[in-house]
Amino acid sequence: MLADESSSWKFTYPPSLDFGQQHTREQLLSSVRRTMEQHQGGPVWLFAYGSLIWRPECESVERQRARVHGYHRGLYLWSHEHRGTPEQPGLVFGLDRGGSCSGFAYRLDEADLDKALLALWQREMPFPAYRPHWLNCRLADGSRIQALGFVLERHLPCYAGNLPDTLLSQILANATGRYGSTREYVEQTLLALRSHQMPDRNLEARFRRCHDLRKV
Repeated sequence: MLADESSSWKFTYPPSLDFGQQHTREQLLSSVRRTMEQHQGGPVWLFAYGSLIWRPECESVERQRARVHGYHRGLYLWSHEHRGTPEQPGLVFGLDRGGSCSGFAYRLDEADLDKALLALWQREMPFPAYRPHWLNCRLADGSRIQALGFVLERHLPCYAGNLPDTLLSQILANATGRYGSTREYVEQTLLALRSHQMPDRNLEARFRRCHDLRKV
């Protein structure tokens, strides 16, 4: 089941956001250790579904197109720094329960694994917004693997849920942060998916609807 659109009505825009305390290096390392304790052995794969597709954080020794089932990609996470500000928050992608999601699986270099994992946690987990999780992932060659993914925590204040098109259109038109606008972020992700022949048709359609609303 996809994110409940009614959950968006819990928020007014801009929402009052409290991301909590930024994780310390020690907390990040502890989270890495706990996550790796759940790994079933063998190569470590990372599932990329958003900006990690077009801006990888670390080197990999193999890359394949991949799909996970049980989670879908959505603009469900508030961004008060990278793609927006506290006064005008933007949105970034997260994996939420239900459906499926196409992306890339990266096999990480075992020789540089500790450094790569810490870099990923520093990028994806500076605040308590995601939960590192081992996803059931099918590669383009048909093999099935466990792949590390960062999934959303619905109970946290940074979870925006499935916002209505009218509000999403406003955010796409105006929200900009340290690394650029929400709109640019979405466009780059759509372009990357399209260029690798795995377009997200639901997201494409929603982006067009929000663009059309701006003309009304």
